[in-house]
Amino acid sequence: MVDTLEELLDSLVFEGYALYPYTPGSTKNATPTPFGILYPPAYARTLATAFDHLELRCELHAPPDAVLAAEVRFLSPEGERHRAQAQRVDQPGGMLGALTHGPMAKQVLVPCKDGPGLTVGLCLSARVIDSGSDRHEVTLMVENRTAMHRVGHLDRSGALAFSLLSTHPILRVSGGRFISPFERAYDSVNTFPVLATPADDVIIGATIMLPDHPQIAPESRGSLFDGTEIEEALLLHLQALSDGERAEIAGQDPALRAALVRAATATPADLAALHGRVSLRDRQTDEPPTEPPGLSDPSVGEQSVEVGGRSFARGSRVRLRPGVDADLQARMLEGRTATIERIMTAYDGCIHLGVTIDGDPGQALMRESGRLLYFFPPEVEVIDP
Repeated sequence: MVDTLEELLDSLVFEGYALYPYTPGSTKNATPTPFGILYPPAYARTLATAFDHLELRCELHAPPDAVLAAEVRFLSPEGERHRAQAQRVDQPGGMLGALTHGPMAKQVLVPCKDGPGLTVGLCLSARVIDSGSDRHEVTLMVENRTAMHRVGHLDRSGALAFSLLSTHPILRVSGGRFISPFERAYDSVNTFPVLATPADDVIIGATIMLPDHPQIAPESRGSLFDGTEIEEALLLHLQALSDGERAEIAGQDPALRAALVRAATATPADLAALHGRVSLRDRQTDEPPTEPPGLSDPSVGEQSVEVGGRSFARGSRVRLRPGVDADLQARMLEGRTATIERIMTAYDGCIHLGVTIDGDPGQALMRESGRLLYFFPPEVEVIDP
């Protein structure tokens, strides 16, 4: 049976491992490309946008005897270009009550194929939010403590060799449940925590923003490492590669060779399944949907507005005077008269005038269908108030 959580973690950790077209000569694969990078401290100190640590903070509802464990998954650079190796560091479980009196911390040396290895620190702590309640704020800090030498001329490419790539902290609880970070927002650093299991007993600090309970679609053919792209398109692109490009990819690491095989063996039915899916979650019925009572029509807009001492009303006629920075379609209507059909106010208070063009054979159709042209008040002259 497939462990869906492990499948999800594997996909997330390898996100950005290599990018299309996956060939060794591709510039975008010259260095590792994942998000969630923990740089060595000596390099991180030189840039405000570089981090040598992350902090996952969240709320946990659990009694003092609940057991809380932590781990971190990441990639360690291996050899040249984008190649990397999956790594895992565990923080064994401890009782939540004990964590409120003092953190659990550890430091490990993660051996790497090239170089002296990476020094990783983990610190797990908890505090009671309300005295006498089971509400706790939990913090997991992951640090890259790898020492570097000769950092004076080190650029990003060089620093990546001493970095944790695609770093994903994970918290697990036995005897409690985590609260969605979207409901209880805490100031996590360099990570985006989400609930990961139906029982809400696992939380993942993702490197990209995800919804709670993220899932891999059952139609997926497997990781292509470029999951922020559309899998169907990637498979088609891989199938369209030349024989020479395929040979280049096959000469790289096994993970890319396996992706190439998955693309080559994808059938038309597999691709059709990736094209889209509609899931009916509610009770199925042949009856058409009904509008909830009291629902306001967001398309109605305003009857009239005043902007800069000028009044605009629905049904008024105006002459269009688009500015030089307007798009070409609007500028082609310079001097034409139009009728204001709708007045909309945007979230920022900006007024948009929806008009139809007078004399246009399709004016009535545009009015009835709501296919209006929109202008700002300074772009029109009022003819009829």
